[in-house]
Amino acid sequence: MRTARLRTAHPVLWAGWAALAVGAVLCVIGWYGVSGERFAERQLPYLASCTVPGAALIIAGSVLLTHGRGALADARVEELYGLLVDAESANAAESGQSAGAPLAVSGDLLMVPGGTLWHRADCPLVTGKAEAVPVDAKLVRSGALGPCPICEPAEADD
Repeated sequence: MRTARLRTAHPVLWAGWAALAVGAVLCVIGWYGVSGERFAERQLPYLASCTVPGAALIIAGSVLLTHGRGALADARVEELYGLLVDAESANAAESGQSAGAPLAVSGDLLMVPGGTLWHRADCPLVTGKAEAVPVDAKLVRSGALGPCPICEPAEADD
């Protein structure tokens, strides 16, 4: 199950690599032209026509590569989230629970050190993790931790 976002990220990566390559070639041509001229007024055309555009293409290629890799990571996370939700829906249907029922109902709240989310104790993302510890209320109040979208622990505070 490949998402459309995953398919559109590959051309961005190719464009980034192409821009980097063309920029590097232009910089080398500009350097070669500048190094062969003794006077500054004869070096300026090489700087203006090769080196500056080459540097701009290198920067643009770097930005495209960063964006493409971020898009790939986002698409993979969305794909994995979809698989997790589908698997949980299938398990809920087999066990007789409704698909709209929450996956976790425990009142105990946990977090994984270094993580960005807080969970209910029976959330599938922290179940079985020995490193899960009780939630630090200071982190939740400061906004450093967000509620898990799977087990929806924000409803526990209501």
